[in-house]
Amino acid sequence: MPIIGPYTLSSPAVLAPMAGVTDLPFRRLCRKLGAGLVVGEMIAANADLRNTRKSMQRLDHTGEPEPVAIQIAGSEPEALAECARFTVEQGAHIVDINMGCPAKKVCNKAAGSALMKDEGLVKEILHAVVEAVNVPVTLKMRTGWDVEHKNAPIIAALAQDAGIQSLAVHGRTRACAYRNTVEYDTIHTVKQSVSIPVFANGDITTPQKAVEVMEFTGADGVLIGRAAQGNPWIFRQINEFLATGKEPAQPLLADIEATLLHHLTALYDFYGDYAGLRIARKHVGWYLATQPGATEFRRQFNQLESTDEQGASVRQFFLKLRNSKEIAA
Repeated sequence: MPIIGPYTLSSPAVLAPMAGVTDLPFRRLCRKLGAGLVVGEMIAANADLRNTRKSMQRLDHTGEPEPVAIQIAGSEPEALAECARFTVEQGAHIVDINMGCPAKKVCNKAAGSALMKDEGLVKEILHAVVEAVNVPVTLKMRTGWDVEHKNAPIIAALAQDAGIQSLAVHGRTRACAYRNTVEYDTIHTVKQSVSIPVFANGDITTPQKAVEVMEFTGADGVLIGRAAQGNPWIFRQINEFLATGKEPAQPLLADIEATLLHHLTALYDFYGDYAGLRIARKHVGWYLATQPGATEFRRQFNQLESTDEQGASVRQFFLKLRNSKEIAA
């Protein structure tokens, strides 16, 4: 199993940090379903942004088992170092530096994957953050800025020299965003260039793909992002496939219903009813995306204005699904 500093992960499948998604309720759920590590939403290095309600919610890791991993984002070495110290004070056991986000609002501030343009600045940031804290520091990056500038192996070597404990590589350039084919060959090259653990990221949507990518790249693990939205069982399935080599069973309707209702309740408890029921809408859309009648159901569900109505609506949807399957049988 992958080792990050003093921590041996229970699984090579890790939940990637995703703004607006990997909040406390979702992280807890993914850990329960087999994720070896879960990484929280990124915290801005700008200290002025830290005392907002959103930032404080992102820093809430109540009840999470060790190691707690918190991602930071910014472009100034000392600001990132100070932010790293702050996250450790808030309970981080692992600090992850974001050099992988392709979002314009992040890159326009020369943060996220935009940092890969300036290798000198990257080196300064890596040393500043590693030297600022006494916990493992990890790095998430892309293969480069654009197809003409794929410098991930260079950044990886700088990271290892600075004391970074593991790397996560999304197999696309910043310019590709989430388009184009994932460059697993570049991830393989990165893995060959360093001795620290490397996690492969990008379009890993099934247990079979996870194992295929790990075997092709030599990666020590995989980082699962969008594929976990509405499908937190993917971590359990990857673990089962690694252990047995057999295709894991899909979750039963009863399991999907129970997990979804539990997730909704956790969102209401964490955010309060007003925000919770609004955040619940996107999760319900993800959970039910492949079910028949989901499009029309979601249209109606998004009009509901109470948590009780949402719960009742979900139960009714699954009741109709079960009845239709029994009739078909």
